[in-house]
Amino acid sequence: MLKALVLLFLAWVCFLFYAGIALFTSGFLLTRLELTNHSICQELPGKGPLVGGGRGEPGACWTAPRFSRAVIVLIDALRFDFVQPWPGGLPAPQPFLGRLGSIQRLLEAQPQHARLYRFLADPPTTTMQRLKALTTGSLPTFIDAGSNFASYAIQEDNLIAQLNNTGKRVVFMGDDTWKGLFPGAFSEAFFFPSFNVKDLHTVDNGILEHLYPTMDRDNWDLLIAHFLGVDHCGHKHGPHHPEMAKKLNQMDQMLQTLVERLENDTLLVVAGDHGMTETGDHGGDSKLEVMAALFLYSPLPLFPRAPLKDPEAVPQVNLVPTLALLLGLPIPFGNIGEVMVDLFSGEGDTQPLATALAQASAYHLNAQQVSRFLHAYSLAAQDLPPEELQRLQNLFSSASSEYERLLDQLKTEEVREADIQALISQLRLFLRGARTACTETWAQFRPARMIGGTVLLASTCLLCLVTSGLASSPDFPFHCLLLKSVAWGLAGSALLAGGLMAGGSGLEPALLSAGAAATSLVAFLWNLKSRGRPPMAIILPGPLPILVLLFLRSAALFSDSFILAEARAAPFLLRSLSLFLVAQLHWEGRLLGGWPTAPCLSSPTVSMARREGPRALGLLVGLLLCVRLSSLFLRCPEETPVCQSSPWLAPLAAMDGGQAKNLWYGACLGALGVLVLSVRFWLRRCGNLNSPAPPVLFVRWGLPLMALGTAAHWALASGSDEAPPRLQALVSGAVVGLPRAVLGLAALGLGLLLWQPVTVLVKTGASSSNPIVVPFVGPPASQADLDYVVPQIYRRMQDALRGKLAGGGSQTPMALAAYGLGSVYSAAVVTALALLAFPLLLLHTERISLAFLILFLQSFLLLQLLATAIGNPAGSSGPFSVPWLAISAWALTATQTFYSTGHQPVFPAIHWNAAFVGFPEGHGSSPLLPAVLVGANTFASHLLFSGKTLAKE
Repeated sequence: MLKALVLLFLAWVCFLFYAGIALFTSGFLLTRLELTNHSICQELPGKGPLVGGGRGEPGACWTAPRFSRAVIVLIDALRFDFVQPWPGGLPAPQPFLGRLGSIQRLLEAQPQHARLYRFLADPPTTTMQRLKALTTGSLPTFIDAGSNFASYAIQEDNLIAQLNNTGKRVVFMGDDTWKGLFPGAFSEAFFFPSFNVKDLHTVDNGILEHLYPTMDRDNWDLLIAHFLGVDHCGHKHGPHHPEMAKKLNQMDQMLQTLVERLENDTLLVVAGDHGMTETGDHGGDSKLEVMAALFLYSPLPLFPRAPLKDPEAVPQVNLVPTLALLLGLPIPFGNIGEVMVDLFSGEGDTQPLATALAQASAYHLNAQQVSRFLHAYSLAAQDLPPEELQRLQNLFSSASSEYERLLDQLKTEEVREADIQALISQLRLFLRGARTACTETWAQFRPARMIGGTVLLASTCLLCLVTSGLASSPDFPFHCLLLKSVAWGLAGSALLAGGLMAGGSGLEPALLSAGAAATSLVAFLWNLKSRGRPPMAIILPGPLPILVLLFLRSAALFSDSFILAEARAAPFLLRSLSLFLVAQLHWEGRLLGGWPTAPCLSSPTVSMARREGPRALGLLVGLLLCVRLSSLFLRCPEETPVCQSSPWLAPLAAMDGGQAKNLWYGACLGALGVLVLSVRFWLRRCGNLNSPAPPVLFVRWGLPLMALGTAAHWALASGSDEAPPRLQALVSGAVVGLPRAVLGLAALGLGLLLWQPVTVLVKTGASSSNPIVVPFVGPPASQADLDYVVPQIYRRMQDALRGKLAGGGSQTPMALAAYGLGSVYSAAVVTALALLAFPLLLLHTERISLAFLILFLQSFLLLQLLATAIGNPAGSSGPFSVPWLAISAWALTATQTFYSTGHQPVFPAIHWNAAFVGFPEGHGSSPLLPAVLVGANTFASHLLFSGKTLAKE
């Protein structure tokens, strides 16, 4: 009965944590309502006539099309400086500069036919979110970032849907992300797998195979080609690698051939969906990530005037209304972009008044569509500020009235161009104000929910802290307290639901669960207080300075500046804590003699006690050295441009020199070997390799096999591009199979360890006059068997030691041998950590294995130092108590190692490549497995160091 109550109590505590997290994330993760309304040809977005409106003309909806067809070339991760012209004759300092010469020649030779823009992407700068913005004209939020691995069909109105509704034929080739976003929307499609970021050529070569034959046919109105080689080259090598120059040269040749095949009624659009950082990553909001390139070209004059010297910056959403009107389509219903006015001219550049009228008409249509969207959205979501909506509505009404007045005046007299330009400025002000209002609303956090979630989580931690000391009492009233708390929680949730319904709000699960959790938690603490005030030793079970350190560090996480400096602060705090441990030994007089410790069970002797002081100092020096060495693998955040990231974080495949690559590969193999040998040496020294148990046999043979598989995978993955063509299929299969084999071996080893975690070998001598009485045959095989064996083993050892201390010497022979008993618990934990280490290693780049080696060495030194500082048996409160000093040390070490394995708490620093280790072709429609792989890569240090806390016991 007690076990069931304890399990129910733990389930309730888990519910409290999940409710707090749900409440916090509902205020932190940005979301918006997606309307399913669609624009239609037969219905204008507002009142008023059109200037030169094409309604009734062939292929026209709201306005006459300027182009019959369009070709969109999307070069993934095409950063603006990849396209920026470079002076001829001068050597480019970077491999990516001056490679797209065809664009530069068109800009110089035909300035009124071509135009280059800075194409500003809204974060998050991940491909799926950018495609959504480039087709709907709206702003995806960070809540969509997880969908980058499993794209779902777009329900909002978009350009592809408008093309289908008007009978246009859309042909697509390239990234298969489009297949999930627009299922069944293409008249012809050539999809290629996009998730193998180490494959630079399959997608691009597949597109080139179909691109030119499709261009020569007449069975399409919109042709979309989505190239991935530049993006994959950035992920694999970075933008500064010579391979990037080769890939950009290929794109330049493709564009040159494409321009030669363009007809006069076709518009060419070359765009990047986002940029990339200096390390080739993307996902955040740094300047290099959001600054993509946009290039427009037409065989006929496209712009009424020459371009500005410095390319104009336009938001990506502006392309949607521009393409829609140029192709004679309705603007998608949810668009908040602004037409690129330079592309709308009347009868040519010799008629400035006609050009101004055409631009005003395009702006007015755009403003009508945005005004209609704001009205529909405000009725459905009611989260846009009413005052701002009213101001924008007044601005639009004034501009619309002025537009109608100018049209009426145009019928009787000449209209001044200055008046039309003033109207355009007014409409532009409305459109930009509407976009700003939507952006600020959809990017607005909910501080009240975030604070509520934080308070709920902190209160739950306090509950765990208090009950951890009280629950050890056999008369702790689990039953009464838990039932009352659950009843109060249900009542609180019901009252909150009634209040939400009375107020006209919907029933949000996050709010209801948080209400139930908060009510039940308050009821539990109140009932606990009414039963008597707990002693201070229970509320504060650890040293006050350590608890203050934990509190200050937790509070500092709410500071942006601390987050940026945490990579330097965590090692500093860890070094300070290590010095505090040694200083504590000195203050207690134990630095030169005290409680001895050893890696395994041993008897205390005077000589060991005398060696304790130098040993502790040696452990301290080794620990400080490991912390310093781990800083060699730091990655700098984008917010600190003066910082230089470690070059050792790049994969071996990104290295140019073969000799240097071989040397680094040898160093990585050495790290693998040291890891395996260290684990085996420690287990052998402690006697845990003597048992014939299956986990022990797996450690002997399974760990070397896992190391061999990891080494083979590194070798093939780093040199897959250099493999002979006849071996490419074999190498590709091995790159997929080896990580899965290592993962399978790890799962097998963990299963065996879970089945039989005890690795103790017991031998009894024939001379024993008092043999151990057991109700089984052979070695102990279960916990019940150990309950018989272990107490008798300890009693036999006590008797033997008493005989020796009494002077019996060899007259009391040791008739019992128990191998590995002193490390019966830690051996299982160390084995489990070693099994976990190899799959986690595979999820990182090769040279991170050196950081993992430092991690294990540092954890061993810290383990021994903690055992020296707090390993007093007399002061132990129980067999499984973990002092707060150890918890603080391991928490700081986990944070420090998080940064020293190339991680940062920002989107661009997430190692997305981990999602495709062993699964280069992707994961289908399920985001679960890639989320697990990326999460394991990100929190590898926390997983391992949480296990080290168990190993301490």
